[in-house]
Amino acid sequence: MTRSQQPRLPLLPDEVGEEYRRAFDAGATIGHVHGRRPDGVPTQDLETFRAYAAAIRARCPIIQQFSTGGAVGMAVEERIAALSLRPDMATLTLGTCNFGDDVFENSLPTIRTILERIRSFGIAPELEIFDDGMLGTADVLFAKGLLAPPVHFDFVLGVPGAAAATPENLLHFARSIPNGCTWTVAGIGRRQTAMATLAIAMGGHVRVGFEDNIWYRKGELADSNVRFVERVVRIAREVGREPASIGEARALLRLPAVAA
Repeated sequence: MTRSQQPRLPLLPDEVGEEYRRAFDAGATIGHVHGRRPDGVPTQDLETFRAYAAAIRARCPIIQQFSTGGAVGMAVEERIAALSLRPDMATLTLGTCNFGDDVFENSLPTIRTILERIRSFGIAPELEIFDDGMLGTADVLFAKGLLAPPVHFDFVLGVPGAAAATPENLLHFARSIPNGCTWTVAGIGRRQTAMATLAIAMGGHVRVGFEDNIWYRKGELADSNVRFVERVVRIAREVGREPASIGEARALLRLPAVAA
């Protein structure tokens, strides 16, 4: 995504920090972070992530989760360069899949390299699942002792070339992870709100934002990530699920408490 597609895309550290602060104030507890150069080109550059992390931390206590996916085609060492900053969490995608016209490559050696770096810095992993085969990879990592439940999963549904954003797939994925694990759904494009609503009803958790969808509704670009957070909070409260506080989210994810 570029600013030509979404003019409100935050790029500079102060813009990013303010966007996360506003999302936190609206009820978000995890900030999923990708790096961008000032011209909008994706980057996993250490100094970019350092500046983003500092700008976010100065404004709010949101849990910082760095992406190790980066952008399609990035080498693995580039994707994990910023993990030395020791964010609260980092993503770990458990397989290769088509990604529109491209291929998002995550071979087992790549997965092991990313996981080793995550573990070496004491970072909590989020296991990103784009299709059913990646659930099988999770089982292999558990069986070999490279991962131990409980961990947090993110089911990314609706990417062209991967698992569709359907109730059947979400139910199957949620039933396929070990007892005690937590999960989030990220619905892509027009499926974002439907998948979020279903996840809330199922007792799961929700990821929303520009990475997955730039349209607030058909024909209307969202003017911020915050609009998506506000909508999900309204839906959750309508069915009696109050959004987690930072303390509650850290406890659910088994992250260390932050000193007051």
